[in-house]
Order: sequence, then structure tokens, then C-alpha cells
Amino acid sequence: MRRKTLYGAILVLTFALSTYMKPVSAVDTLSANDFKLQSFSKIVDFFDFARQYADPGKKPPSNWHAYLYQTYINVKGFQLFFSGLINITREQGTWLTIPVQSFLEHYKTPAGKNVLTSSSFIMLLAFNDTATSKHENSPDINDNLYASFSLGLNLNDIYGASSKPALSSKTTIIPLTSSNSNLTWEWGMQYSNLTAVWWRMFTDPLNPRFEPLPIAITTYEELTFTYKLTINPDDNTAKVTANYAIGRMTNLWLIRWLPLFVTHFNSTGEYRLNGPRISDTTIYQFLVRQQIKMSIVLFQNSFVLDYTTTSKSTVNNQNATDAEEDVSDGAISTEAGNEKIFEANFGSKIQYKLYNYTAGDTDATAKAYDAVTRTAPRPGYAKNPLFSMHVSLLKYVPLIVANIDPPLYQKAKDHMLNMTYADYFYLISYPEYSGFKIKHDPTYTAYIATTAPATELTKPFGLIVIGGIIAVVVIGAALVLRRRGSKTQSIQPPAPPITTQ
Repeated sequence: MRRKTLYGAILVLTFALSTYMKPVSAVDTLSANDFKLQSFSKIVDFFDFARQYADPGKKPPSNWHAYLYQTYINVKGFQLFFSGLINITREQGTWLTIPVQSFLEHYKTPAGKNVLTSSSFIMLLAFNDTATSKHENSPDINDNLYASFSLGLNLNDIYGASSKPALSSKTTIIPLTSSNSNLTWEWGMQYSNLTAVWWRMFTDPLNPRFEPLPIAITTYEELTFTYKLTINPDDNTAKVTANYAIGRMTNLWLIRWLPLFVTHFNSTGEYRLNGPRISDTTIYQFLVRQQIKMSIVLFQNSFVLDYTTTSKSTVNNQNATDAEEDVSDGAISTEAGNEKIFEANFGSKIQYKLYNYTAGDTDATAKAYDAVTRTAPRPGYAKNPLFSMHVSLLKYVPLIVANIDPPLYQKAKDHMLNMTYADYFYLISYPEYSGFKIKHDPTYTAYIATTAPATELTKPFGLIVIGGIIAVVVIGAALVLRRRGSKTQSIQPPAPPITTQ
């Protein structure tokens, strides 16, 4: 009954999600030899690749296809592998887009330590502070939290054989480019007209949970990720500047369940669903009145062969793991054996830009505000049932490593890209929001040795990141595909809707 009720609500909303999908050209293949190259940039159906390597009984279903944009950089003994989810398909005409992003870095430090790090974007998290808020302008256990996931829907249960609308999200690839003698690289992805479903979420470490019925559906003009890698052999660093652009919210449908009632807000006012105007309150005025603020949730992992790592705030030298440390004016530094191996810096780019489209969506009219960055206890997120399938499916990560390098597998299998064993979770908050466009760019620094030949670490890294690709896929696929049913078909789905800038 609950599922039928949910589909009923979604049915009346799909009228706003119709558009034509332009297919992409043929996807590429991925092989271990690719990681001997200095760089590559390609789109891969990774589930087809995973089915070649996974153990019997652990292979992705034959009718699942996961399309990922992947870039790889291999310069001066430093390797970076990026993977972003374009979409996942299960049946002819059924697909979903989830903005999952992750990049892995493999390198040796100046002291010779063998390091593997991962940085992962998990979700958008809206919130408003309460009277008992522990951290003003940052989502905490006492605030109202609204988890946002972009989900596709199996509309066959609603429409059957009749014509059905397609979700309108589109993915645009920002190609990999290099300059400065291959020491500077740029790439990215843009999800436009992004549709997201919102749930109430609770991050009490002793009782992490979420409400099963969604409370709202929203659309954004975009969610864009751009990355710039700068390798500096003189100071032994490789810096990634990650620019996040959260486009303005264009539609908001509030769902009341008993009885079922949906209210629609946009830039012109408040409406009954597909009906008359209720008031002149726009979506932006509504968000201001509700004091809704925006944040993003990320986590960081590090693995150093034969060493234990520690991550501390540079503000007060406190351990960042499972802590609640405000690092807005500083950074989180990760060490192994008293050597700094990695740093996530927030103080150098503390300000974000807010673009009020009513004043003109340009840099000249954008206003700058301070972002608030805080670490958060892992259990409230990693052990939340909202992420249960994320955690369970991350067993795919060490697939290849287990068969090639058993000692490395035994040491890394429980940690890399596993949220439960993350070095730390961190929340970047944007208190001034109003539903408008946000741009922000934290910086990540790896401390590397740059005298090793470029191919020295290629083979093991190539094997590790192949597992890392699976991690990115299953993070995105988990919530949506876990309840699709037991039927399988040998249908080749359409190529992913995608464009290239």
C-alpha cells in the first residue's frame, strides 16, 4: 500500500519531468593496459567490465549497465583516477542519474611511503537550525536535516505499455585537458535540470535513521563539478581544486501524505498541483521563510602500506575522526609515521559565491559569504539505513586486488572507500542560500615524491582503481536499484543521454 501511495504521488509529478533524450555515441572499454598511459578520458559501461572479473554469484545482473565518465592522469610517479556516474540503466527506456563523484590518488611520499587516498562526494543536505542547534549554520544532530538524492523511477509499474515521460536530467562531460608541460590538468561534469527526492534524516550516532516517505521533490538548474590538478615538482605537491556549483532551485513540490496533498512552488508563486495559483509566494521566498540552508556531505579515506594514519585539524590539532571540529578557517591534515601525506584545505578558499538570479546571474552581481566546514561523527552517516546498501555493496572494491596482490588486499579491503572506516566525514555548509546558485572550491593537497618514473606505480594502481570504479557505481546505484525486483532481461538499454562541452 505504501509503495502504491508513493507511486501515486510521483505519478502526478511526472508531468514536469518530460523531455527528449539525445543518445550518446558508443561507449569505450577499459583494460589494465590503460593505466600504463600518461592519461586517458573515456565513458565506460563499467558493469560490463565488472562482469568479466567478479566471482560467480557476485556479478552485476546481466541487464544492469552503469555508464561512468573516467579520467586518469599519470605524471612523475603520481596517479589520479576520477570517476563520475553518468547514469544507470536496467531495462529498455528505464534509467537514472545520480551525481556521484570520487577521485583516487596514488603516490609515494618524499620519505617513500606508499599512499592511496580517496575523496568522495555523497549528497546534498538541506537543513535549518533549531533552538537547540549545537553548531549554528552547520547541520548537526539537533537540526532539521533533509537528505537529497537524485533518483530515477521505474515508471512501468505506473504506465505499463503506454507512453511514459522521461526524467529530464542531462549530463554534460567537461573533457580532460592539460597544459604547463602536462603539470596542470582540468576536467569535470555537469548535471543539468537535476531532479532530487528529499527525506527527513537523523544523524544521532546511537540511532541513525531516516523517514521512509519523502517530503519533497525539487529540481535544480545544475549541479556542476570541475577539477583542476596542479603538480608542482619544486615543492613536492599535487593540488586538486574542486569547484562545486549548486544551481538555483527552480521547482519545489511539498508532499503531505495523510491525506495526500502536493503543493508546487516556482519562481512565479505557489500552486496546487497542475492547478490554480494559491499565493504569490515564490520558491525563493518560501525557502527564506523556512530558513532553509544548504550543505554538501563528503568523506575522506587514506591508506598507507605498513603505516597507521591520523587526521587532525590544523586549527587546534584535534583528531578529526568522529569529532565535531570547525575547520572553516583551516585544514585537515593526514599524517603517517610523522610525515604529512595529505591535506584538505578550507581556510584558503573559505568564501563561496551566491548568485541571485533576480539581480543577474553574473560574477559582477554575485555576493561572497563565508562557508562553514565541520567534521561529523561517522556513525550518523555511515551507519544510517539510508546508506545501508552503499556500505554492503562496497565489497566490490577489492575485487581485482584480491586476486593479484593478496597482502595488499588483506590490508586495504576494510578501509578504502568504506564509509564506516573513513578518516573523517565533513560537511561544507552555505548558510546564505534562498535557493540561488552557489559556487565554492576547497583545495586538496597530496605530498608526493616527484622523482620516480611515471610507470613505477602503474600496475598496482591500475588494479586498485578498477575496484574504485565499482565503488563509485555502487554508491550511486544502491538506494535506487535495491528494490527493482527479481526479474532479469537480456535487453541492451539505450546509451546514456549525454553531451560534451
